[in-house]
Amino acid sequence: MPAGGASKTMDMDLVKKIEELRRLSVAESKEIHREVFGNETRCFNKQYLFRRSAWRLQAQSEGGVSEKALRRAWQIADNADLRLGGAKGFWTWPGQERVSQPQPSTGTPRDGRLPEPGTLLKRRYEGRQIVVKVLDLGFEYQSRHDRSLSAIAREVTGARWNGLLFFGLTGRRHG
Repeated sequence: MPAGGASKTMDMDLVKKIEELRRLSVAESKEIHREVFGNETRCFNKQYLFRRSAWRLQAQSEGGVSEKALRRAWQIADNADLRLGGAKGFWTWPGQERVSQPQPSTGTPRDGRLPEPGTLLKRRYEGRQIVVKVLDLGFEYQSRHDRSLSAIAREVTGARWNGLLFFGLTGRRHG
């Protein structure tokens, strides 16, 4: 409920249109997605298509996220460290004593998908051979230390990539 106690209701025409989306086939849902987003989707998940299209219609009708909020979200995403657990004290309640968890000697658990330190990860990209050395804490690329494979993949490609996927360390194929 917004501040002031009054509940804001959606326009009934919008509610009817969203309810109509629920009854569409996957092919029809993909067409609506193309209309509201302006691009094709390869997704065939009916629930996902419904939710995305309904959100977009509501955002178009009632206003979406402001440009300032979007810029801030991108800043946070770009500067975010990968967390393997909650922040210090996250799993405690007020008045509860914090129990410290035993940590490996490095302070952070090692991702089991990574090869042993010293291993060279190689990938051809646009005619260039990309070579990254796995370190105890992070990676070495072009004589520079980096904490994130994803940051290296982004530097190489200019696009956001999951670093493990880019270097073939997951079960999925990459492009």
